[in-house]
Amino acid sequence: MNNKFYVRKYRFHIKNNHIVGFFGIFKQKEVKDEHFFAVLDGRKVKCQLQEWEYREEKFDVGGETRIRHEYCVWVKLPEGWEKQKRLDLIQCNKEEKKCIKTVSVENLLVLRDKIPVNIDFAGRQNGEGLVTGWYLCDQEAELILEDSENVLDYQVKAVLRSDVGRVLPEGKGKGVHGFSIKIKGELPKQVMLTIESADKSTICLIDTNKYSVRNIISKVMDVTEKTNAFYFQNGAVKTVQKLVEEINRKNMPLDVNYSEWFKKQYPSNDALKKQRETRFPDSPKISIVVPLYRTPEKYLKEMIQSVMNQSYNNWELCLSDGSGENSPIHSVLKSYEKADKRIKVVYNDEQLQISQNTNRALESATGDYIAFADHDDLLMPNALIECVQAINENPDAELIYSDEDKVSMDGKEHFAPHFKSDYNPDMLLGVNYICHLCVVKRSLYEKVGGLNPEFDGAQDFDFVLRATEYVEDSANIVHIPKILYHWRAHKDSTAENPESKNYAFEAGRRAIEASLQRQGIDGIVLETEYKGFYRVKRTVKENPLISVIIPTKDHIDDLEKCLKSLEEVNTYGNMEYIIVENNSEKEETFQYYERIQKEMPKAKVVYWKEKGFNYPAINNFGVEHSEGDYLLFLNNDTEVINSDCIEEMLSQCQRPEVGAVGARLYYEDGTIQHAGVVVGVCGVAGHGFVGFPHESPGYMGRVILIHNCSAVTAACLMMRREVFDEIGQFDERYAVAFNDIDLCMKVRKAGYLIVYNPYAELNHYESKSRGYEDTDEKIQRFSAEIEQFKIEWREQLLKGDPYYNPNLTLAKLDFSLNNRM
Repeated sequence: MNNKFYVRKYRFHIKNNHIVGFFGIFKQKEVKDEHFFAVLDGRKVKCQLQEWEYREEKFDVGGETRIRHEYCVWVKLPEGWEKQKRLDLIQCNKEEKKCIKTVSVENLLVLRDKIPVNIDFAGRQNGEGLVTGWYLCDQEAELILEDSENVLDYQVKAVLRSDVGRVLPEGKGKGVHGFSIKIKGELPKQVMLTIESADKSTICLIDTNKYSVRNIISKVMDVTEKTNAFYFQNGAVKTVQKLVEEINRKNMPLDVNYSEWFKKQYPSNDALKKQRETRFPDSPKISIVVPLYRTPEKYLKEMIQSVMNQSYNNWELCLSDGSGENSPIHSVLKSYEKADKRIKVVYNDEQLQISQNTNRALESATGDYIAFADHDDLLMPNALIECVQAINENPDAELIYSDEDKVSMDGKEHFAPHFKSDYNPDMLLGVNYICHLCVVKRSLYEKVGGLNPEFDGAQDFDFVLRATEYVEDSANIVHIPKILYHWRAHKDSTAENPESKNYAFEAGRRAIEASLQRQGIDGIVLETEYKGFYRVKRTVKENPLISVIIPTKDHIDDLEKCLKSLEEVNTYGNMEYIIVENNSEKEETFQYYERIQKEMPKAKVVYWKEKGFNYPAINNFGVEHSEGDYLLFLNNDTEVINSDCIEEMLSQCQRPEVGAVGARLYYEDGTIQHAGVVVGVCGVAGHGFVGFPHESPGYMGRVILIHNCSAVTAACLMMRREVFDEIGQFDERYAVAFNDIDLCMKVRKAGYLIVYNPYAELNHYESKSRGYEDTDEKIQRFSAEIEQFKIEWREQLLKGDPYYNPNLTLAKLDFSLNNRM
């Protein structure tokens, strides 16, 4: 049927429990000569097709208001319908008729007694808990909010929702009830909302974490509606990309002003007062260690004052003045020592380099934990209490670090925020992303020792590398995803002018080199074109056989380009190419198979004889016919760019702690197609930095840095066979979508790291052979795969991607600021 009607959702008419509406779209986007009828257990029932237009509030580029056509097929159920078994909706035109939707009466009965509800927001806003949304009912209903552990103090307010009413086919917004619920006191992580009328009710479990994936899903990814509708009309390839475009258009401003965002995050006086009154089971003393050297008095006073303003009071400030004789800050320091006994100063007769100076300050520290700060920087007033909170939540924490930003010379403008990953060992070998605020447990410091003058300029980087090497359990390295530290940007510092301290970048390279030597890692450290970012090029051990698994269907031009790049561009020799034939239809395809097996000894064609397309099953089949200890899953529409691409992937994959390795992929126009996957974007997952320029380093170097991430695309993914077998291969329930993400999630669950290596580069011509997913079966399969993933990995989705930061948006793929905070 050329203009099939796709049912996105169905519900009862707000005012009539004998009328069911089937809402949807037409394949050709508008009605032609179609008409409908329904069949209830063999009895024909009349239908009415309703079309209406509504003017959307948002504007497209150019400022023109969009006009949207909506369609609904209303089915009037006869008396006694409750005793029947099933309802079929039939679409007809001049040539044919087809059943397009079947619903059991049992499901209709459940649906009849429920109140449709939508949650717009759940989280904190202006210091208060807030839940907003709307429901559809022909009468007012009671809203009850509960928490499984505590009695909630909340207030419900009715809100006019004309925005919803305008798009209802019933017209005039009758039956639309908006609500806003304010919650006093602590906000639970999950609450239960019950909406009850005289004869209907609905219960919603709501995750109130403002970073919650579920909240994002409810706003931007209704699987049964928008996703499937676009999938129906446009196919699988463009679905996720279109979703992101729509999200950006509807929900995100073109730019989020960080200064304004920062002001909203700054703790209020009331919040700070409450923090000062907080008592913890463990209230450790924190020693803030600061080396001073002829610090401008203004900056020195502001730094000290930022410590004295802390909402947590069990601290000591350990200062070492390395200015030498006639120090210009001597008198200022004396006055602060007298003003607060917690301030301790070490005076030195000679001028000291930064490592020696810091070590002098460390010698005076008596705290249970030690925090490092620079002499002209600033702490947020809640910096220490956030660290103490983290220590109480993670009693074994040995190293704690936070997000940071930069502050202008006058201390008034905040900019360049660095929202960091949770502990990311491979990223740390490429850049000192931990930096400030960094707090270490005294027992760890005693193992590591002080700062090493050999690495002055990158002494803090060397210290962090040594400290993380001593932490046996990475769970004891805790990241606080909050801006707690402000790095003052001087015109002569590396913060603004990278050329001003080239010696510091060379010291950084040597610090990484020393770390590799201590860990017994065979490799070299190279500086990149971006100052402060490094590349560790590991040595490939031995010469293992790599089995390259390439699923293919026709499109022999793509396959030939892929194989040619493996043969002529790639320099790694010990490989076999397992070409998995998947229901090709063209005779020239099979002729090509015969030719390449004669001309290319490494190539072997195996035939997957099942019907349809099941990417994981095809790849699992290919693995069964392979012999290598390493598996490289490779799309037939990829092309190797750099000669050492395979060696780069292998050098990472041979590490026993690594479970999977991905590559940097480009679209045909050279823009970024894949630089690692963020789990949680659009409710499921997405590629970071899609569409960025070829040469872009990405946010804080993410595109050009070797780093750990939650997943990588199977368009080019390498694994050891033993890991692939251990985790149970590809899950064949994910026939088209998210099978590679699921695979990587299982890899991580088994305790392995996922590595993105930007120095393995390929072109990816984006799955041209798949075609449209425009049948009921394919659409339902796509929907089921998304739902399956959300159920399978619910806990991980709710927690958020550990290698992404909750202050960054889940609505775009560019690592921009989350404006919902």
